[in-house]
Amino acid sequence: MHGYYYDQNRVYPPNDPGPRRRGPGRPGKAVALFCCALVLLLAAAVVLRWVGDTLSPREDLFYSGDERPRETPYDWGNTWDWEDEELGETTVERAPLGDNVTLTLTPQPQSEAHTLQTIYQENIQSIVSIWGDAGTSYSFGTGVVMSADGYIITNAHVIEGCSSLEVILQDDSSYEALLVGMDVSTDLAVLKIDAWGLDAAVFGDSNQMQVGDTVVAIGNPLGQELRGTMTDGIISAINRDVDVDGYSMVLIQTTAALNSGNSGGALINSYGQVVGITNMKMSAYDDTVEGLGFAIPTTTVKRVVEDLICQGYVSGEPTIGITCYTVTQEIAEEYDLPLGVYVDSVQQDSDAKKQGVFPGDVIVEANGQSITTIEELLALKEGMETGDVIHFRLWRSGAYLERDVTLIEQYVP
Repeated sequence: MHGYYYDQNRVYPPNDPGPRRRGPGRPGKAVALFCCALVLLLAAAVVLRWVGDTLSPREDLFYSGDERPRETPYDWGNTWDWEDEELGETTVERAPLGDNVTLTLTPQPQSEAHTLQTIYQENIQSIVSIWGDAGTSYSFGTGVVMSADGYIITNAHVIEGCSSLEVILQDDSSYEALLVGMDVSTDLAVLKIDAWGLDAAVFGDSNQMQVGDTVVAIGNPLGQELRGTMTDGIISAINRDVDVDGYSMVLIQTTAALNSGNSGGALINSYGQVVGITNMKMSAYDDTVEGLGFAIPTTTVKRVVEDLICQGYVSGEPTIGITCYTVTQEIAEEYDLPLGVYVDSVQQDSDAKKQGVFPGDVIVEANGQSITTIEELLALKEGMETGDVIHFRLWRSGAYLERDVTLIEQYVP
């Protein structure tokens, strides 16, 4: 069961019910207006549909981040069933590239830990709110000030599909944000606002963190009204491999409470240093899960952010150009699929697309090696370079096909 989900928050303007979805809602009053039994039945059906589909803006605060519909024939265990509407392309105006701005990771000091009150005061001015216009909806998340001249770090999924972005500082001043760059595979994005003298966060070295270390998270859970919320916990695991939306991420696991809206916020050590960018939590389809939050370590953040600022994309990252999921034994039996890796989407400009790999294909072999999990596919790709070729054996609608796919450099224009 795929229990992880992106924690992007989708909210809707006042008087706009937002997208229709199935789920619990509020009782309607229309039924009382009908007197005829037949009409009552029809009206009840309409009201039940409305009950399941219509949400107030407050209820929409509990949307998770992956609003893109899955064309897979099975449920991966996400919390909600999404409407059949894909997020559009991210069309935020781009910022100029090439600044020589770097992210410095400061070693942990050899001194006493700070109090929680001190940590909050040291960091709160470096935490910003982010609003994104995604056409039929709005996105709300958190960001961390990287530099005094207006570079902001957040999650890629917070701004995905947006056409414009707004950054709100703690003093309520608001700035239109330009997109420097975003990298979906690491879930990181950099924004630029026309501001000076900002309070930049102090970033620490996540490699120095150990299981059991105290941390706090500061962000904007459930929207603007609760912005600047701090929660505390410990590091419960480091170098945790998490597969989400076809990408493998190595994350810090924490017990600090994270909720919708915390995405892009700061995970901070006991010395007031940001050691991670919070980006997801664990959600179980049929159970309650608490205290399982995740953050992108600053060692990853530094590498990605510096590439984005310099050139707008992350260099040296070969990709097949697909997102995919493991077909488990249970899924294989239920949907009559072979064990392997299910192709969920294919990048438009990838060689995989040119060679005729389609969503719905199941990868069963790569370079003559049997592939039954996404981890096996990623391990095979490890160490390969852009331009290398992988020979795939695919299953499609009961038939097996052969495809040679050239790895391309991962690039988000």
